[in-house]
Amino acid sequence: MNKQSLISNYYSAHRDELLAYASTRLGDRDEAEDIVQNTFLRILTTNKMLTEQALPALVYTVCRNLVNDYFRRRASRFEYEHYIQCAGIGSSSMESVFFAADIVEQMERGLARIPENCRKIYRMHILGGMRVSEISAETGENYKTVENRLGLARREMRHYLSAAV
Repeated sequence: MNKQSLISNYYSAHRDELLAYASTRLGDRDEAEDIVQNTFLRILTTNKMLTEQALPALVYTVCRNLVNDYFRRRASRFEYEHYIQCAGIGSSSMESVFFAADIVEQMERGLARIPENCRKIYRMHILGGMRVSEISAETGENYKTVENRLGLARREMRHYLSAAV
């Protein structure tokens, strides 16, 4: 049995079961459906050799990891929104407009200190919301190179912003 038919058969037989698993963890059926779909897309695009015995464990591992990623992203977004509300940026007062402009200016000064190749990757990751693998595919650079440059940019930005405060 080839890889696609193995996955297709598993999907047909166990999709609802996996959807229930994701729904109970997320509490949102729409998000759970997206995660189940992404689970099978990832498995279809993997280069790993799959067997009928290993497929269930792989499916649940990938699904669990996607659920965890969802909660990580959500926590980061809530922390940022909380920071913005506490800083007063969410209001329309003139003071909050200047505060937001100061933050942007600080970020731009910090970015100016980073080499251009690292700066581009940092912007794609932070402002574009792209993952390292997506950046690697778009720029045509090696995954590890992108990962290292992003790490250098993050380190430099942390150092600059902590010194500026």
